[in-house]
Amino acid sequence: MAIESLRGSKLRSFLTLLGIILSTTTLISVMAVIHGMDTVVATSASTMGTEGFRVVRFSFIGNWDPKKFLEYQRKNPELSLEEYGFLKDRVTLVKEMSPSSQRSVKLTYEGDLDDGVSLISFNSAGASLSNTEIDAGRMFTETEDNRHMDVVVLGADLKSRFYPNVDPIGKTVQIDGRPFEVVGVAKSKGSVFGQSQDNFVSIPIQTHVKIYGARSGLTFNFSALSKDRMMEAEDEIRVLLRTFRHLHPDQDDTFMIISSDTLISAWNNLTGAIAAAAVGIVSVFMVVGGVVIMNIMLAVVSERTREIGVRKSVGARRQDILNQFLVESSALSGIGGLIGVTISWLIALIVRNTTVVPMETPLNGVIIGVTLSLAVGLFFGIYPARRASRLDPIVALRSES
Repeated sequence: MAIESLRGSKLRSFLTLLGIILSTTTLISVMAVIHGMDTVVATSASTMGTEGFRVVRFSFIGNWDPKKFLEYQRKNPELSLEEYGFLKDRVTLVKEMSPSSQRSVKLTYEGDLDDGVSLISFNSAGASLSNTEIDAGRMFTETEDNRHMDVVVLGADLKSRFYPNVDPIGKTVQIDGRPFEVVGVAKSKGSVFGQSQDNFVSIPIQTHVKIYGARSGLTFNFSALSKDRMMEAEDEIRVLLRTFRHLHPDQDDTFMIISSDTLISAWNNLTGAIAAAAVGIVSVFMVVGGVVIMNIMLAVVSERTREIGVRKSVGARRQDILNQFLVESSALSGIGGLIGVTISWLIALIVRNTTVVPMETPLNGVIIGVTLSLAVGLFFGIYPARRASRLDPIVALRSES
């Protein structure tokens, strides 16, 4: 009966559902963006592992005062290999450590130029710290790093481009015009935001410093002895680095430490703000949709007064009439919720396949959207349903339909 009532007035039903459709679509679309981004952030955080953390000159992630941005830029010096050596000789709570640096370079092979390749440099331990695995050949050694040798590991994309049907091991490529011997090929890492993570080359960090200089933006990567001791390891690194830089107890750190927990915490703070804004928008849509449903149901009660009188005269109880109209209002809003779920799923599908935004519709979002729309229908349908159930059958039978 509820479905037939909706089909009997299609335009009115659609206009009634519009607020619910918009609110459900908005809610689930926002949840899809957040869910997709959660996956990306978790992947980014996992490159450091549960025991990993980094020391950087400055980062927009973590606890920092935006008002002091220029001060940070002025007071925070670049990290140096001398500092790394100081830490390496004294640190006790890390099992692996590596300095690293990243920049954009030109890669050439037999006249074929790729401009915009990412050069990621580290020592022999840096491969595991940066989640780089070898697919063919080998990683460069500590000896090659110490001797500043011109050896390189290619990312999967560059292997496919320059050596599609050839073993690249032992071949020579040019990085910014300087020849390097290929000693290995890395396994594919996939893509993030539609951008490939395999368009890179890696060389020993000391070779990098020899070519590009010591002030080329170093980062220190660490892996603590265990997850439980990571905070102790961070504190140890902080104390040692402050000691090397002769910072007084009342002076702030002139560097920043970030970990996977820092990334996830920063992301949760951001998504919390986004979710709060989304709830505000959805609440407005839901209230508007609920008011429209209530008004339409009041009109339906007026139109069907005689029908109510007939039903009561043949034995329908007040509860039966109440349930009938509550089911109708819930069906109305529930269908709106289902339509909103379908639209948001289509939006996520289109956006994911045509843009770099990683939208992914979560199951809990679908359940929340449909449940919320049903709840709105029930809440705003109570008054019209109670009004219908309280009609006097004699008065109702006298009504002209």
